[in-house]
Amino acid sequence: MKPGIHPPYRPVVFRDRSADFAFLTRSTMTSDKTIEWEDGNTYPVVDVEISSASHPFYTGTQRVLDTAGRVERFERRYGSRGAR
Repeated sequence: MKPGIHPPYRPVVFRDRSADFAFLTRSTMTSDKTIEWEDGNTYPVVDVEISSASHPFYTGTQRVLDTAGRVERFERRYGSRGAR
C-alpha cells in the first residue's frame, strides 16, 4: 500500500434514529457530528436511514406479495397463443 493516499480508517458510530439503535465499528466515513459512546470516548457519528434494527427483512415485518394470481392471469391471457 502506498502511504498517504488512503483515507484514515478509524472507529465510527453509525446511528439509526428511527429505531433508536447505534453501533460502533471502524470505517473511513467522516462526519462533523460526534457522540460520546458507552466506553466514555467521543467518536464521529453517521446517521443512516435503515439498519438491521429497522429493515423489514430483519425485523420480520416484511410482506410477501402473492404474484401467483398475476402469473395465472398472464397465462390465461397470453399463454394460449402459439409460438411464433
